[in-house]
Amino acid sequence: MKNTSFLSKRGTAIPMVALACLLLLPAGCSFAPHYARPAIPTPAAFKELTPEQAEATIGWKVAEPKDDKLHARWWDLFHDPGLAALEDRASVSNQTVAAALANFLAARAVVKQNLSDYFPTVTAGPAVTRSRQPASRAPAGSSAGPATLTEYALPFDAAWEPDLWGRIRNSVRSASLEAQATRADLENARLAVQAEAAADYFQIRVLDKQKQLLEEAVRDYRASLELTQVRRNTGIASDQDVAQAETQVNTTLAQAADVGIQRAQLEHAIATLLGEPASTFSLMPCLLPLEPVVTPVGVPSQLLERRPDIAAAERRVAEANAQIGVARAAYFPAFTLSGTVGYQSASLNKFVSGPNFVWSVGSALAETIFDAGKRKAVTEQAWANYERIVANYRQTVLAAFQDVEDNLSTLRILAEEIHEQDAAVTSSQRYLALATDRYRLGIDGYLNVITAQTLLLANQRTAIGLRMQQMTASVQLIKALGGGWADSQEGLGTAGQCQPPAAGGDAHVTR
Repeated sequence: MKNTSFLSKRGTAIPMVALACLLLLPAGCSFAPHYARPAIPTPAAFKELTPEQAEATIGWKVAEPKDDKLHARWWDLFHDPGLAALEDRASVSNQTVAAALANFLAARAVVKQNLSDYFPTVTAGPAVTRSRQPASRAPAGSSAGPATLTEYALPFDAAWEPDLWGRIRNSVRSASLEAQATRADLENARLAVQAEAAADYFQIRVLDKQKQLLEEAVRDYRASLELTQVRRNTGIASDQDVAQAETQVNTTLAQAADVGIQRAQLEHAIATLLGEPASTFSLMPCLLPLEPVVTPVGVPSQLLERRPDIAAAERRVAEANAQIGVARAAYFPAFTLSGTVGYQSASLNKFVSGPNFVWSVGSALAETIFDAGKRKAVTEQAWANYERIVANYRQTVLAAFQDVEDNLSTLRILAEEIHEQDAAVTSSQRYLALATDRYRLGIDGYLNVITAQTLLLANQRTAIGLRMQQMTASVQLIKALGGGWADSQEGLGTAGQCQPPAAGGDAHVTR
């Protein structure tokens, strides 16, 4: 960064500049470098975004870089009451969010603490002193012995340090920027929790589809088992065919039980996100049409406004810049104004009266003559800290670009894969129909039917799993973009069928 301040990067002062600051005492000076947001190479468009997809984003409102714009209810794009209810609860009850909120409130209190340095400090120190004076201090020729005296005092002291060199100003600015950064951290924590809740929710709904698929397969396999048993009783099939059919049924039942384990663990994870014990929360099974929504991708430069983690990183760069000004101000003398008013008397009789009124005013100028390079080291540390935070900011932006590209490519490739997998499911259904007909006609053995049934079930489960990945990638893309920013969300997404869960209880189901 080009140095435009009154001090060199090594911290040496220019006497003429200091003299100019002394002539401008009411305005004061600031030795923080001129701040500009660090430059970052930004591509014109995302690599994975085609011109046709760019057209689809027209009509979306891009968020302005303000914290109050980071609260969009992006989950409403899916039009699922069950998901919306979970998100509303997670946004306010999650303990990670609560911790981030407390951190923000603490940072805001630090701003108030630093603002108090602009004003004088006033203290009161009432005191009662009883002392004994030796006889040797009595006037010459006096026969008076030792004297015991009591003194009462009620002083009010005031001290004020004018912000001549911008130390207080830069401290306040630094604390204010940290508060803004923690505010963005809060939004980032809330967005992460919301995205995790949505991903877990859609995984549960996919498992509901998996469970339904396995239950239907068990019914079909039992029907095949009954057919095979009839054929064995008539001498057409063998015990081996029956054993194979029984194995098929039992294996599928075991797969359905495994789906139940995964679903229970996801329910427990959602309960934790909602800030409640896992034993008090459950979601009843419900079937949803799993279709991703159109997401407002925009251009890469808009990520600098949309993502709260980028906003937090950039504000910490500005905070580190202000801290350089604080470190540089230590090179100049501290000027303090002080005063005392109050009452002092050896008697409480008419203690608060004109004759007992005392006051004093004064000023002090303190300058460090020799510190063995301490101030220089502190300034160098501030510069190094600034460079570190700039690097963190640039890394955060690069990681944000990567997040978007990763999820865009995932969605693109998954769309192609789902198309091919659906074709594989259709072929498997045709294969099973042919194998079943040939078995009934006695042309082929039951092993061909078992093979066809296994292949169809595997392809169907793969197709459902791909859609789960697609929904997860859709949620992660919204998170990577910093949330949803639309003027209107009508007509977007697929209408959900699942009703919201009751607080601390089961969800209602509409099939």
